[in-house]
Amino acid sequence: MASPKYGQIDRDYAIRLATISPEEDGPIWMVNLMKYHDVAQYGDEAAQKVSGREADNLYTPLEPLAAVGAEIVYVGDVDSKLLGDDRNWDRVAVVKYPTRRSFVEMQQREDFQKKHVHKEAGMQETIVMGCLPVDLSSMQGSLPDWEDVEYPATKEDGPIVALHVLKFHSDIVIGETSEEMAEYTKKASEVALKHGVRISGWFGVEGTIVGDGRQWDQVWFNAFPSKAAFMAVVKDSERLKAQETLREGLIMDTYILVVRTTNDNLAVSIVA
Repeated sequence: MASPKYGQIDRDYAIRLATISPEEDGPIWMVNLMKYHDVAQYGDEAAQKVSGREADNLYTPLEPLAAVGAEIVYVGDVDSKLLGDDRNWDRVAVVKYPTRRSFVEMQQREDFQKKHVHKEAGMQETIVMGCLPVDLSSMQGSLPDWEDVEYPATKEDGPIVALHVLKFHSDIVIGETSEEMAEYTKKASEVALKHGVRISGWFGVEGTIVGDGRQWDQVWFNAFPSKAAFMAVVKDSERLKAQETLREGLIMDTYILVVRTTNDNLAVSIVA
């Protein structure tokens, strides 16, 4: 199995996806971070000169996805990056597959492979993470209307998703909450709720099927009525004070991206 030009395949995770038993299989959400070439790299002088983004649009495998029962449940364009390395991601997408096996089956379809030439040409780099939803039932509560918050949506500044991709230190046990983490989560939640946060979906990362060799632990999609509302949370002094004693000892690696949503059925896909 050769890795594509735009990333490394985790072969151990690929084997797990392909060989999982039907009894243990089930829905999987593939979260994609995408960085495009300025000009698509078809390698053919006669090929039409299109941007990497346009090539990816040509790739979008709607028919192969439908054939295996999968659907695109989230798409957004990256507005800005608050934290992370020097990569500047262009787009975020999430595809829900009915089973892990169906993801593998789609890769083997002839109609998918014919379209894949466009992805190879347009994509400079990508991270694709197989994810499962985190149970958020304990976090549900009364939420203010977006029209009533301090920074509602405007024509110039509409709704965004704050995307957090997180890698914790190896001694952190996912699911166990320290006193410091509980304090920070409580304070951050209070501030975010005041500014209208809606959780579209939080996910645990099962594996990174394509990437740069890094592994990740969680991905959070938090919706806000505007970028200004999210930035008010980022800059809140009480939240920052609670964060000072936490971030260095908890988070090993992260991206925080502001994403302008173009299609969002993520929350619906989780409860469906």
